[in-house]
Amino acid sequence: MQSAAAEMLRIENVSKTFTLHLRGGMYLPVVSSLTLHVNAGECVALNGPSGTGKSSILKMIFGSYLTSSGSVLVRAGADFVDVAKAGPLEVLALRSSTLGYVSQFLRVIPRVACIDVIAASAREDGCDEDEAQARARSLLARLNLPERLWGLPPATFSGGEQQRVNIARGFAAHRPVMLLDEPTASLDAVNSAAVVELIRERKAAGAAILGVFHDASVRDKVADRNVEIQPVERSEVCD
Repeated sequence: MQSAAAEMLRIENVSKTFTLHLRGGMYLPVVSSLTLHVNAGECVALNGPSGTGKSSILKMIFGSYLTSSGSVLVRAGADFVDVAKAGPLEVLALRSSTLGYVSQFLRVIPRVACIDVIAASAREDGCDEDEAQARARSLLARLNLPERLWGLPPATFSGGEQQRVNIARGFAAHRPVMLLDEPTASLDAVNSAAVVELIRERKAAGAAILGVFHDASVRDKVADRNVEIQPVERSEVCD
């Protein structure tokens, strides 16, 4: 971790409540009054039992979920953008320049070859076609995906193979802030070790990483700090 590193992500007093419209408008609180920060060059792990809203926190930062209250501040150049208040175009701009996200599930355009899915992410990072293809090949090789699969659409792959494509796509673009949601959940020990190395390299390059790692051995190898997420008392309230 770099000394006196710049703060890249700051979450202030953030809460999230879902409204269950099929249950008469009941409220389901999942995150309450969360405050944390992540600096450049460090990895912070969100810890806590399943159902405490860890994935929801990442989705609020990425702008996939609305924030019920509080601020989600992401550094973009010299300024911070509050994702909680940003419009759709601002969120898309952050994703194309600043925010990287590896989710638990691979969602891609059908029938697009695996290598082209990853190269597209590299092109968004400013690579020309040759460099994008080279970056995609390098990541797929490091993640031990057989070369015979590179030209096939990922929908035909196993769960573990799809997750490796997902990771390669997330790391193909060099984003200053990275969100990782259980990146090694479907992987064996060899491929988990490859992901650990990718995370360490990205930290060394100055990325700020916030992740959920249910594999304690992986978490211990990559996390500089841990933030415990406490369960929220879920007293459902009808409208």
